[in-house]
Amino acid sequence: MTVTDTSTSSALTLDAAAADLLFHSARTANTFSEEPVSDEQIRAVYDLVKWAPTSMNAQPLRIILVRSPEARERLVAHLSSGNQTKTRSAPLVAIVAADVDFHENLPQVFPHLPTARDFFTEPAAREQSARFNAGLQIGYFILGIRAAGLAAGPMTGLDAGAVDREFFADQPLRTLAVINIGRPGENAWFDRNPRLDYEQVVSVL
Repeated sequence: MTVTDTSTSSALTLDAAAADLLFHSARTANTFSEEPVSDEQIRAVYDLVKWAPTSMNAQPLRIILVRSPEARERLVAHLSSGNQTKTRSAPLVAIVAADVDFHENLPQVFPHLPTARDFFTEPAAREQSARFNAGLQIGYFILGIRAAGLAAGPMTGLDAGAVDREFFADQPLRTLAVINIGRPGENAWFDRNPRLDYEQVVSVL
């Protein structure tokens, strides 16, 4: 169902079809068809959304594609009961995590400031920055999935620490969410919940 808000759409450069694909008609999917999701599709999504901004171009998001049945079951064991069945049946599942050692890449991604890495020597502050910016990138990634004509089912109902221990014991990664990816299946959508109005969110000083 298309729910384009015609009262403000004329102020957007984005055309109505694209706005519907990315926002108005897009939904969080709870069931998926059996159509596979290819590595090429995910590469195309990443090659689009990698251009979106992060603080100091830090890019701390790491995406782990869970394809093998063995890895899928290892992951499902750490999800809440309501998320297990749909994750087992999704064509593709991604663990999205923050790299808390993202600062090691700053000489590559922020080269005009050679001392940028030195800003993140304190581990707690570095992890806070990693989580915030990776969270931004998760939002971009979901929009990229939608732009590819796919549906995303992001979930935070999981034991993130257990997923870290299961998959990233020797890596500086912190799990933030799991995203099921594919074409929507039968009865994929819950009823859409209300959104806050502009006046509830935006103020002017």
